[in-house]
Amino acid sequence: MIVPGADLKIYIATRPVDFRCGYDGLAAKVQEMLGLDPFSGAAFVFRSKRADRIKILVWDRTGLVLVHKRLEGCKFVRPKIADGVMRISPAMFAALFEGLDWRLVRPEEARRPQIAG
Repeated sequence: MIVPGADLKIYIATRPVDFRCGYDGLAAKVQEMLGLDPFSGAAFVFRSKRADRIKILVWDRTGLVLVHKRLEGCKFVRPKIADGVMRISPAMFAALFEGLDWRLVRPEEARRPQIAG
């Protein structure tokens, strides 16, 4: 499993993709469909038409890593189908990977202290 750190950028393709695509096909989709760099170190999440599978593509500085997960008996919560990409937080990604409704994960807004001490 990919354990995202706070500095990992995670992008979700909002349109389903052909799941016959492998490393190179998904990297090409990142460039052409999303307009992003597949070798930036960000994680790119793609979903199938049936929404029961996701693929995650990440460049780890030595090569492309491809993670494929299929849920049994349920579906991944997906963003509205539209052109483009959306960015999510590592906490949202963790919920998505577990098959939970990642849209319900919202950061608690903390007030910035005015003075130290």
